[in-house]
Amino acid sequence: MSTLKIHDQNSAPEKSKPFLENSIKSFGSIPNLHGVLAGAPGLIEAYQKLHQLFIETSFTNEEKTVVWQTINVEHACHYCVPAHTAIANMMQVAPEITEALRNETKMPTDKLQALHETTLILVRNRGRISDKEVEAFFNAGYNQQQLLEIILGISQKVISNYTNHIAETPIDPSFEKFAWKKK
Repeated sequence: MSTLKIHDQNSAPEKSKPFLENSIKSFGSIPNLHGVLAGAPGLIEAYQKLHQLFIETSFTNEEKTVVWQTINVEHACHYCVPAHTAIANMMQVAPEITEALRNETKMPTDKLQALHETTLILVRNRGRISDKEVEAFFNAGYNQQQLLEIILGISQKVISNYTNHIAETPIDPSFEKFAWKKK
């Protein structure tokens, strides 16, 4: 069991407090992950900024979910998979997409499958991708900007997934019904 503190507005370092306010405005409370991230003001700031930048990418809600959950599942993040299942539901992403991602089965469309596979390649190979793999991604209907935007999503998810691993962050009650374990 981890001993990392889950901060609230009273215990957080002063420089983290504005970011916890952002969390309350966005979620109505402070998610446990954000409480842990608040222990390092630069980390919570980076996470929230990367999240906002990824939200603003050219990806649809379905595609954002594919990138996020592909990374979460590959990293076996016990916290982020249920959290992003709840977020996908709020974003009105089709349940067959979230279930395919959670269960590591084929995506419902070839285009989403190409996004899923390319994201996995980048995560597993630490950014290395062959010309043939890039060509397959482009042939599926994606472009250079979107290839680079996957890296933005990976950057965000490395912060949350790695933090959750070392903190053993407890799942928030609102995400518990989406609990998940890697097969």
